[in-house]
Amino acid sequence: MSERFVVIGAGTMGVGIAYVAAGSGYAVELVELDPARGEAAVTALGRRWDKAVAQGRLAAAEAEAAKQRVRLVASLDEVAAEPAVVVEAVPERLDLKRTVLRTAADLAPGLLGSNTSSIPIAALADGLPHPERMLGLHFFNPVWAMALLEIVVGAATAPETTDNALAVAARLGKDPIVVRDAPGFATSRLGVALGLEAIRMVADGVASAADIDKAMVLGYRHPMGPLELTDVVGLDVRLDIARTLRAAYGDRFAPPPLLEEMVAAGKLGKKSGEGFYRWVDGEKR
Repeated sequence: MSERFVVIGAGTMGVGIAYVAAGSGYAVELVELDPARGEAAVTALGRRWDKAVAQGRLAAAEAEAAKQRVRLVASLDEVAAEPAVVVEAVPERLDLKRTVLRTAADLAPGLLGSNTSSIPIAALADGLPHPERMLGLHFFNPVWAMALLEIVVGAATAPETTDNALAVAARLGKDPIVVRDAPGFATSRLGVALGLEAIRMVADGVASAADIDKAMVLGYRHPMGPLELTDVVGLDVRLDIARTLRAAYGDRFAPPPLLEEMVAAGKLGKKSGEGFYRWVDGEKR
């Protein structure tokens, strides 16, 4: 089987997935239609490897070899058939993901995964020629630092596909969990519930964003508070997930008006420079 790993979408998650795949020896093809976003992704990858070298976590030769294993392409038409793995990491919209996955399925990959954090795998696999080869591969941001990989098994997913995904997780250095297909799976369903309640608390004036986050970091030993995490994930992403979960589970996942207002104002968190915190050069201020 090919040792090629295709990542579709060069946003925050796509860049992270490409980084760990290249670092694990795969030849990575990073697919991005937008030339500016693609070039920004290549720059971000280079900076990440340079930082790893500067911090002593990676030898310079290893970093350079990993850089050389990444190829930026503008379309799936430029990708040869039968890659080992294809993971789509495009925005959290059902119609977009289904279109991308149907095109990707024509490549006949050994494993076809979606990085969706909330959309049911059954909905994404519907209409695919081989739904038994598809499942959810939900990575966490930042991908290079987060050990968890949530493997989401759809109703049509074959047992050997799950085994293949577990083997890929091991090669990528991830610690996987396997969950049944349901909107929000295990992680988003719990994490978004906490994040939405934290946003409501800010809106109600219960405490500042910083103090709400401190409560969870110091009181519950979370590595990052729910509002900082929302900034890191992206407020727009959290809003899309909340809408999906509301459709599945009702108003307990209704997006707070504050979240909708901030997204409408372009306050998307770390990637826009402002959310519940201000961000400068990727650092919280």
